[in-house]
Amino acid sequence: MKYTETCIPGVWLIEPKVFNDARGYFMEAYKKEEFEQTIGAINFIQDNESCSTRGVLRGLHYQLSPYSQAKLVRVIKGCVLDVAVDIRPESPTFGKHAIVELSEQNKLQFFIPRGFAHGFLVLSEEAVFSYKVDNFYVPSAERGIYFNDPEIGIKWDINLSELILSEKDKKAPLLKDAEI
Repeated sequence: MKYTETCIPGVWLIEPKVFNDARGYFMEAYKKEEFEQTIGAINFIQDNESCSTRGVLRGLHYQLSPYSQAKLVRVIKGCVLDVAVDIRPESPTFGKHAIVELSEQNKLQFFIPRGFAHGFLVLSEEAVFSYKVDNFYVPSAERGIYFNDPEIGIKWDINLSELILSEKDKKAPLLKDAEI
């Protein structure tokens, strides 16, 4: 696998080696020893999967400490625009974001450490999104940031009238007003 750190230290893009032949393809999606040599020890404890249609935007979500989560995300089917926003108040990159297109074609993975809000927009007709987490979901610790916060400045690459958002995400606060 090829590991490339993004514009935000600690956020990584991972490109697996894909072996194609007449039968299809094979790839190693996660290799603990190699991952830990490059990124560090992360104790992933759960795998999650979601399926969404074009225009669905999920996020920007996070959990308060001590329930924050590191995530290793990828797309099994379709294509999404994936975003990680640094919400660590002491960080020199606080409020900055890293953005990447993940798809079934490019098979890229995105590692997002604890201390980041995360969201994704479905660009294809349907997307199956898979992610590993290192902490359980705790509803009372769940928080969000408004997806289109002008101070963060994410370019979602879609007409905003096409978005499908949950009520919770429509009402999320701006970063400056968020509980972090």
